[in-house]
Amino acid sequence: MKHKKINKILQQNKGLLFIFPSLFGVCLFLLFPFIDVVRRSFADTFGINFVGLENYKMTFSNAAFQVAAKNTVRFVAVCIPILLVLSLIIAVFLQRKTILSEYAKKGLLVPLAIPVVSIVLLWRIVFDNSGFLNSFLNVFGIAGKDWMNTEYAFGVLVFSYIWKNLGYNVVLWIVGLSSIPREIYEAAQVDGAGAWKSFCLITIPNMKSTFFTTIVLSLINSFKVFREAYLVAGNYPDESMYLLQHIFNNWFQNMEVSKMSAGAVSMSVVMVSIIMLLKRVWEER
Repeated sequence: MKHKKINKILQQNKGLLFIFPSLFGVCLFLLFPFIDVVRRSFADTFGINFVGLENYKMTFSNAAFQVAAKNTVRFVAVCIPILLVLSLIIAVFLQRKTILSEYAKKGLLVPLAIPVVSIVLLWRIVFDNSGFLNSFLNVFGIAGKDWMNTEYAFGVLVFSYIWKNLGYNVVLWIVGLSSIPREIYEAAQVDGAGAWKSFCLITIPNMKSTFFTTIVLSLINSFKVFREAYLVAGNYPDESMYLLQHIFNNWFQNMEVSKMSAGAVSMSVVMVSIIMLLKRVWEER
C-alpha cells in the first residue's frame, strides 16, 4: 500500500521531479545566499550582532555611494531611451526585405561576438592620450586630451553600451514586428492610413510584450557595462563614470560586508520595483 501511495504521489507531481535539479541549484547558489545577504544587511561586519538600519544609514550617507548612485541613474536614464528608440527605428527599416537589410542584420550582431578585452583594447587605441582620436585632432591643430580621465568618459561609456547592445535589441524588435500579421497593415492601407498612422495605431499596440521584454533586458544589460569601465580605468575611474558596480567592487575588496549587503539589498528592491511597475503599466494599456 505504501508503495502504491508513493507512486501515486510521484505520478501527480511529475513536473516537480523535472524542475527539482534546477530549483535545487537556484536555491543553493542564489536564493539562500541572497537571504544571507539580507540578514547581514541588518547585522554587524561579522554578521553576528543585530544593528537595525545602521548599515543602511551608513551606506546612503556615504559620499562615494551617492556619486555612484547618481551616475548609475544618469547612465540608465540616458542610455535606455536612446537604445530603445534607435534600435526600434533600425528594426522597422530592416523589416523591409532587401539585400542591404540582410547584411545589416548580420553586421549589427558583430559587437556581441567581440570579447570584452578586445573592446577595452579598442577603447585605448582610440581614446588614449596618445591614441587615434588625439592624433586625428592634432592634424587640425586641436590639442588632444586623456579622454578617459575627463568628463567625456561618461559619453564614451554611453557609446560603448549602445554599440554593444544595439544589435541584440534590434533582433528583439524584429521578432516582435514579425508576429504582427501583414493583413492588418494591408487593411489599414485600404482605409487610407499612412505609414506613421499605421505605426502608431497598429505596431505600437501590438508590441506591448516586446516593449516590456526589451526594456527589462536593456536595464539588466546596463549593469554589465562595468566590465569595460573597470578594465580600462581600474577601481577608481573618472568621477563621471564611477558607477555602483565600482563601489560594490571596492567594498568587496576592502571586506566592508555590512555596507555591501545593505547596498545590494537596496539595489535589488529598486530593480524589482521598477520591473513590477513596468509590468503593471504595460498590463493596464
